[in-house]
Amino acid sequence: MMLLDFEKPIEELMEQLEKAEATHEKGKVDMTDTIEQLQGKIDQTRKSLYKNLTGWQKVQVSRHPDRPYTLDYIEGMTSNFIELHGDRNMGDDKAIVGGFASIDNYPVMILGHQKGRNTKERQFRNFGMANPEGYRKALRFMKLAEKFNRPIITLIDTPGASPGLEAEERGQGEAIARNLMEMAVLKVPIICIVIGEGASGGALGIGVGDRIAMLENSWYSVISPENCSTILWHSWEFKEKAAEALKLTGDDMLKNGLIDKIIKEPLGGAHSDRETMFKTVKNEIKKTLKELKGLSTEDLINQRIEKFSNMGVVEEAQE
Repeated sequence: MMLLDFEKPIEELMEQLEKAEATHEKGKVDMTDTIEQLQGKIDQTRKSLYKNLTGWQKVQVSRHPDRPYTLDYIEGMTSNFIELHGDRNMGDDKAIVGGFASIDNYPVMILGHQKGRNTKERQFRNFGMANPEGYRKALRFMKLAEKFNRPIITLIDTPGASPGLEAEERGQGEAIARNLMEMAVLKVPIICIVIGEGASGGALGIGVGDRIAMLENSWYSVISPENCSTILWHSWEFKEKAAEALKLTGDDMLKNGLIDKIIKEPLGGAHSDRETMFKTVKNEIKKTLKELKGLSTEDLINQRIEKFSNMGVVEEAQE
């Protein structure tokens, strides 16, 4: 397992554990007690490291190369998944994936950003940065969900919308803006979950819903720490300072009323225990769907519009 910068204190312990396990497997020496002690030390050290992560450290965890992506969640949480393709206009953006599926007894439309594991996949998926056709593709899926009265689940994980000239020429801003407008009045429940990175309009383009949740080590912001640092200090060296100033963690988002819930991750991050993470997210989705099921279409839309209309509203104290 790849260790992040702040996880270096457990590197030596993990090396000792590997040696102890290798010796035990050879059968010459019983290393059971040593293995248990080392594992306990690793768990305790990791618990201490993850107890109070900074904003930048959470950004690092959200980008861990082994962290599960949208297709991993779909495979781990759903059955009968039928992937859909294309926006019926320009093309099939591989940075957005989705289709009809079942989460136990709940038929849903599930979609989200998809990154790649290696260089070839990252290029194929455009690093999870959708083009206009990706957002139009997502909107087509959501309209289908509305037609067949299926709840919508969106999984957000992107460093931002594709910033290329061609994307702008094809109407990147218009595509995202239309999604915001259309999602606000869709007649079916919408659950949005930030599973990794949630940057800028690229995240918000599939982020308007009745319930917004974030995984414990994900982040949600108008801009990435690196780009913020570049704009303000003309260098990436201040990215840690930018991460703190942006207030991009789940705790910050919840405090400011921008999300509804933080979903707990396994110790060490979602990548450390994928099955537990899939089960946790699945249970949260089912619980939320049960809550939203009791609302009428009119109440659903009105509450959704009111929810987003109230964001950013401030009141000045009168002297």
